[in-house]
Amino acid sequence: MESDEFFDGARSQMLERIAWHAQLVGEETNKSTLSEAVMEAMGRVPRHEFVPADLRLFAYLDQPLPIGQGKTISQPFIVALMTDLLHLQPEDRVLDVGTGLGYQAAVLAELADRVYTVDILEELSDTASMRLKELGYDNVEVRTGDGCRAWLDKAPFDKILVAAAPELIPPSLLHQLKPGGKMVVPAGLENSQQLMLVEKNQRGAVSTEEILPVRFSTLTLLH
Repeated sequence: MESDEFFDGARSQMLERIAWHAQLVGEETNKSTLSEAVMEAMGRVPRHEFVPADLRLFAYLDQPLPIGQGKTISQPFIVALMTDLLHLQPEDRVLDVGTGLGYQAAVLAELADRVYTVDILEELSDTASMRLKELGYDNVEVRTGDGCRAWLDKAPFDKILVAAAPELIPPSLLHQLKPGGKMVVPAGLENSQQLMLVEKNQRGAVSTEEILPVRFSTLTLLH
């Protein structure tokens, strides 16, 4: 059984790798450092609690890991970058599409008032809900459902983070974003995805910016 000291040390090394990676791609992202608040949040969340038991030793490597059902937990640097791009505020209500086992939702919950997270796979969302509750993330609500339809009865949201890639940014998610809000979403065909920053101004006009080439699972839709 790995000790708390082992995981604390591994998490510190993960933060160093995230900072290094941010510098490495800084010219592409226009962001060579990530905010102190985001780095502190990444340092507080126990990533080893959000991976399968047999992968806990590898939880703090800066790489995606399989979590079952053909899905993965995202690379820590990507989690940190996507979170940073949202410029979260303490009063924000955030929609997280693609819960997985709940790691991204936990990071968001460290920085925002309320997180609503949805996954199409019931087995993953049920496990995520249990883990988040056990770890005291009482400001997260978990639902099983279609990521594009998301959570209409809780909309609109200040921020939206999508952890699976549609070919095109879904209009239904744009509709659920508040004026003045931001969304981070990977979009594109499987081999040519771009991480996109989407902003809606106070008049409701939408602008998009390509941040970085990425590789995410395809956003699965219910029919």
